[in-house]
Amino acid sequence: MVCTGGALRTRPGTLRQVIVDMPARAVGMMRERRLPLPVAIVAAVGGGVAMLLAFPPYGVWPLAAVGVALLAGATHRRRPRAGAGLGFLTGLAFFAPLLGWTNLHTGSLPWVLLSLLQAGYLALLGAATAWVSPLVDRFRWGWPVLTGVLWVAQEALRDRTPFGGFPWGRLAFSQDGSPLLRFAALGGAPLVTFVVAVIGGLLVAAAWAGWAAYRHPGRRWTPVAGAVVAALAVPAVGLLVPIRAAGGGEAVTVAIVQGNVPRLGLDFNAQRQAVLNNHVQATLELADQVASGARPRPDLVVWPENSSDIDPLQDASAGDRIQSAADAVGVPILVGAVLRGPGEGQVRNAGLLWRPGTGPDLDQLYTKRHPVPFAEYVPFREVARLVSTQVDRVRSDFVPGSTPGVLTAGPVVLGDVICFEVAYDEVVRDTVTGGAQLLVVQTNNATFDVAEARQQLAMVRLRAVEHGRPALMASTVGVSGFVSPDGRVSDATEFNTRAIVVRQLYLADGDTVATRVGLWPEVALTVLAVAALAAAGVRRRARGAATAGTPA
Repeated sequence: MVCTGGALRTRPGTLRQVIVDMPARAVGMMRERRLPLPVAIVAAVGGGVAMLLAFPPYGVWPLAAVGVALLAGATHRRRPRAGAGLGFLTGLAFFAPLLGWTNLHTGSLPWVLLSLLQAGYLALLGAATAWVSPLVDRFRWGWPVLTGVLWVAQEALRDRTPFGGFPWGRLAFSQDGSPLLRFAALGGAPLVTFVVAVIGGLLVAAAWAGWAAYRHPGRRWTPVAGAVVAALAVPAVGLLVPIRAAGGGEAVTVAIVQGNVPRLGLDFNAQRQAVLNNHVQATLELADQVASGARPRPDLVVWPENSSDIDPLQDASAGDRIQSAADAVGVPILVGAVLRGPGEGQVRNAGLLWRPGTGPDLDQLYTKRHPVPFAEYVPFREVARLVSTQVDRVRSDFVPGSTPGVLTAGPVVLGDVICFEVAYDEVVRDTVTGGAQLLVVQTNNATFDVAEARQQLAMVRLRAVEHGRPALMASTVGVSGFVSPDGRVSDATEFNTRAIVVRQLYLADGDTVATRVGLWPEVALTVLAVAALAAAGVRRRARGAATAGTPA
């Protein structure tokens, strides 16, 4: 272009060339704020490792947000399929070691398949993050919120599919030692995940703003400082969230009996009599200690899941052994039992209240509502057998129960959930809305390791804060312990040991905000995620139409 006599004139072809070059320049600007692919791959893998280190047994909770930021930065302004690939790398780096405990006694195939499946959900998240990049271009400070809602939506899908989902590894479950845990009292695990991911979005926004300020010296560093301050402010706000402190309600004394097993591994089932005997003998020892005044008399004794894999309702010898323990200690025992029936080849994983003098109280019986697929039952068994004959190790399918685990045991109403059920929001909440004053998690960690047990205890801590209830976890081998409504752990046992712990707890009634609102925070945040994906599609289509209209 030239200026002659005050008029703007164009040399032949120059304006046309400028117009043609505009899309290419836009692509160049986009790439300027996109990580080079080798760096993005390193960031994606690093994001998975950072999230892993946020979870027990490591427990470096701030790294969860760092992991979110690394994945968001790696996938930004990439094609969705590239975002999916990067998300998959993050998922493998995260889930494969996190779920390593599934490989201890079952062989590598279940671990590999489960890790690949869970990584696939982070692949979807990576693709979604790349897809909404056009919205970030236009509404840059919406990045943290977009990151948060996409994470909640991903977890909502993963928690429910397939076969009822597998919520292990939710961001919320990494925050058991964090100020962010207090947000659970307002919106449960989905809200905790949201705020962790928002912090991650703020960190990546700060990183991009810092890079832009470095590349263009004329730009101010104010956006960087603002994003960093906001990221630090979110945990500080968490400290202001009111939660229920221990104390104030009716006092009860509860004993946990951790009888241990002769040896770890899947063949603990072959040791059923020994496992039952261990829990009976430990309870008899507790009774002797109570009689001597060495321990206070409990109001309730809790045995773990699988403490009686011999059906005590049909095996007289097993029933007599449990009765002797209940009579000796003089208080009800919540027994984790495997019960045969109701149909041929079917069994139930149950929490059964056994009373001194009168025996099993069949009106106070909870049957696990969410059996674990391929571990407690085998979907499509004939098809699954084509993949691995190991599925036949599950000889009988566990039948799910239909009612929440609300049990009345003397002075206390229990909210009983069994093993992995503690990871499912609605299973725990249903006990509280049903009147539970104390949350009880019966579990068997004999087929896993201490990392799995500590990850499960972190979930118990979140549930205690979420619903403002005291809680406990009773395990065959550990870790067992008590949790106060503010999330603090007391009397935690060692792994693969025999232990008896007794503690006075203060029962709680009333509802937290999270208990009252239930599923709605997750629903609202997921709807926002779907709306963001749709809006990004509209923007992409409009941008594509504008590019298509450019002269060739």
